[in-house]
Amino acid sequence: MTAITVGLVFGGCSGEHEVSIRSAQAIARGLGSGANGEKYQILPVYIRKDGVWLAGAEAAEVLASGLPLTDLPEPDMIPPLQRLPQFSSADEIDLWFPVLHGPNGEDGTVQGLFTLMQRPWVGSGVLGSALGMDKVAMKNAFAQAGLPQVKYLAVNRSEVWSNPCVFPKLCDRIEAELGYPCFVKPANLGSSVGIARATNRRELEAALDSAASYDRRLIVEAGVVAREVECAVLGNDNPRASVLGEIAFQSDFYDYETKYTSGQADLTIPAALPEAVSRQIQDMAVAAFQAVDAAGLSRVDFFYVEATGEILINEINTLPGFTATSMYPMLWEASGVPFPELVDTLVQLALERHSPTP
Repeated sequence: MTAITVGLVFGGCSGEHEVSIRSAQAIARGLGSGANGEKYQILPVYIRKDGVWLAGAEAAEVLASGLPLTDLPEPDMIPPLQRLPQFSSADEIDLWFPVLHGPNGEDGTVQGLFTLMQRPWVGSGVLGSALGMDKVAMKNAFAQAGLPQVKYLAVNRSEVWSNPCVFPKLCDRIEAELGYPCFVKPANLGSSVGIARATNRRELEAALDSAASYDRRLIVEAGVVAREVECAVLGNDNPRASVLGEIAFQSDFYDYETKYTSGQADLTIPAALPEAVSRQIQDMAVAAFQAVDAAGLSRVDFFYVEATGEILINEINTLPGFTATSMYPMLWEASGVPFPELVDTLVQLALERHSPTP
């Protein structure tokens, strides 16, 4: 049997560059272990922080070391063509496995490139990736699907960085409709980058200004006293849900440091929830996956308000982390799908999704 050459793409132009490298290391180990080692040949492809694609020895060295390249030229010194795959071994790649968290990788951009290259890839397409990345569009899709959510307001950067008359009125509206505490988020960043919790007007103003520095579209959400529960989804047209996991932490919210620092959060798998609640969350996770037209994999996050029994969907992540502390592979491990089988399944789902229609 001829081995499938998998282009493992990692790094990228986002604040989650280092996490992407760690995720790629785990996936490379999974694709190279046991029977997978005979089925797949891995071609590491590293995207530097300035957007330049590298393959061969340089990419393999970054993957092995886990350390990004830092001695880079000024961005305006990079010709546009260098920000596209130009290495000759690209022609040998049968299937792409993007491990690019955040903008320029999880948002449909690189998926559009793979579409133009007419090669299959792991994960969602352009639409599913874009909807899953933009929190405003995502919440609109969830609302259309009838999925309950916390109260929220969509905000534009122009409202924040505006004249002295507009900004106070925006803050008045947020206080009146959402109250405190509330959470201010850039619409298009992952791993809790740029998110802040506001408990008063001064914190709200600072949080809006900070989030606007990351994105022109923002989302402000009402705070809720709830348990945070996550569910992993795997599949294409007939997806299945994993057992549930619960996250507990001491910080104000599940921020970047808490997510990717061992010991900062307590993960309980499976989550100690009533069976009926677990089933409902699993059903809602699948419904969310289908609402944004996701494919392959996603992690769906929920709030369970134990005092009232409410289940509120928070967000979907169409390219969740694959590090040692990442919930997605841990949930499937607990569901009876070990890591090597999981990455093999993801490759097979990609081939299935992109095969010619019978």
